[in-house]
Amino acid sequence: MRQLCGTVLIMEAVIVGLAIAPAIALEHMHASTAGAVGGAIAVLAILLAGLVGRPRMGWALYAGSALQLLVIAAGVVMPAMYILGVIFTALWFTGIWLARKVEKRSAGREWGGSGAKGNPWA
Repeated sequence: MRQLCGTVLIMEAVIVGLAIAPAIALEHMHASTAGAVGGAIAVLAILLAGLVGRPRMGWALYAGSALQLLVIAAGVVMPAMYILGVIFTALWFTGIWLARKVEKRSAGREWGGSGAKGNPWA
């Protein structure tokens, strides 16, 4: 889970950071507003990427989900964030779903619960 969800958050930070310049140029936003909103979201995403999936950091998944809502809400200030927020929210929840599915399958193999008579390749 750590790698998959962390990767989504890192990519989100990069894309949001890169969206600052077009937001200023195309949407005629004040540079400090675009920089503050985009920069804050990017920094939060990077911090959460380092925490997600670590032991005793289960709250980081909830914080990452809240970050996705924050990105969508930032669309009020930077309209491009509506689109980015929806895309990364879909990636975030898909990542959580896939990671849990893989972890569940791995746990079954560890205990011999899946496969034909404990065959790890089944």
